[in-house]
Amino acid sequence: MNPARHKNSSPTTTIKVVIVEDATWIRGNLVREINGSPGFRCVNDYRTAEEALRGIPIDQPDVVLMDINLPGMNGVECIQQLRADLPELKCLMLTVYEESEKIFNSLLAGASGYLLKRTSTAGLLEAIQQVRDGGSPMSSSIARKVVAYFNEMGAAKPSTAALSPRELQVLELLAKGMAYKNIASELSLSIETIRMNVKHIYSKLHVHSRGEAAAKYLQQSQFRRSVKD
Repeated sequence: MNPARHKNSSPTTTIKVVIVEDATWIRGNLVREINGSPGFRCVNDYRTAEEALRGIPIDQPDVVLMDINLPGMNGVECIQQLRADLPELKCLMLTVYEESEKIFNSLLAGASGYLLKRTSTAGLLEAIQQVRDGGSPMSSSIARKVVAYFNEMGAAKPSTAALSPRELQVLELLAKGMAYKNIASELSLSIETIRMNVKHIYSKLHVHSRGEAAAKYLQQSQFRRSVKD
């Protein structure tokens, strides 16, 4: 990290970027590409997530470029911690990984977009601007995996959207661990009505236990929040 080299004069509309990348040569190339492009400035760069957690609240960047495979804490965990303290922070994953698990874990952690490192400089700069403006850019192969996942979710895993408003209320309270009698009291209904609602919930979601129903509710709630973000 060399803060002095990033203090270039620039207009107030310049997009401020922080890079978190452990490979020195990749990090150096990214710094040069960003600082050599009008309208962009790298305000700092970090080799580890731990350094980034200390420095980014001070740097106050518009966009963070985050690698996944970092020494010590990984990039996904770093985003989770950063977003807990800085919920408006916009993060763009820049990585070599194309596995679905890493993609969705990154999005659930709060990443705004997901690019592969083979992305061109022009593509990277465009994505940074999109993220700053509230977009969610992804490499084409990543976007296809996301679309395929949601298509599979819709076809093979019944959505909570099939539930009635009352059933959603009951499911939310089930997911919080409340007992039937407490749910009945909360909603001013009889226990028998709650049992009937639960039976309908299990049938519509194709599950057989409270745990499965709660897991499906929480999973889909997380994805709705990640898409909204």
